[in-house]
Amino acid sequence: QVQLVESGGGLVQPGGSLRLSCAASGFTFSNYRMSWYRQAPGKERELVAGISSYGGSTNYHYSVKGRFTISRDNDKNTVYLQMNSLKPEDTAVHYCNVYLGGRHYWGQGTQVTVSS
Repeated sequence: QVQLVESGGGLVQPGGSLRLSCAASGFTFSNYRMSWYRQAPGKERELVAGISSYGGSTNYHYSVKGRFTISRDNDKNTVYLQMNSLKPEDTAVHYCNVYLGGRHYWGQGTQVTVSS
């Protein structure tokens, strides 16, 4: 079955960096676009970044452009989110996502907290 396991979250000061990882299994990873979403308390889940199946195309939420970079390693079935210049408003649970077979699959999420 499809499994997505996120890691790399934590507490960081404003201006700091974190790298999130998502290990995928149960499907042919290299065939699918992968995405990162986030959900802050009291807010709807929003798309942060997406990457095409072979990494040639990426897209970002306007609020993270120039600060976050999504990448993938198809040999390791892993997608990454490098987050730099973090701001308090980036505080949220971050989720890995794949859409296949007509439905969304989500990981368990990893908490990112940006605070001094």
